[in-house]
Amino acid sequence: MSDVTKRVARRLRGWQELVTVGFGRRWRLVTARAEAGMATAEYAIVTLAAVAFAGLLLAIFRGGEVRDLLLGIIRDALSV
Repeated sequence: MSDVTKRVARRLRGWQELVTVGFGRRWRLVTARAEAGMATAEYAIVTLAAVAFAGLLLAIFRGGEVRDLLLGIIRDALSV
């Protein structure tokens, strides 16, 4: 390998390291900023889903058929 080729290769490796390190640092900053409020938003969505599911269960269990079915299961279990 000639001397010029070696110098060019060294210089390219230097630029590659500079770009890679710089990009990695910028990427960490961007992703850290983008996810700053994600935990709060995720908790809010999960809470809303839990409330909706509880409302659905309440509507189902208030129905007469389901209540009678559950009471029958409980009576059978207690009579054993």
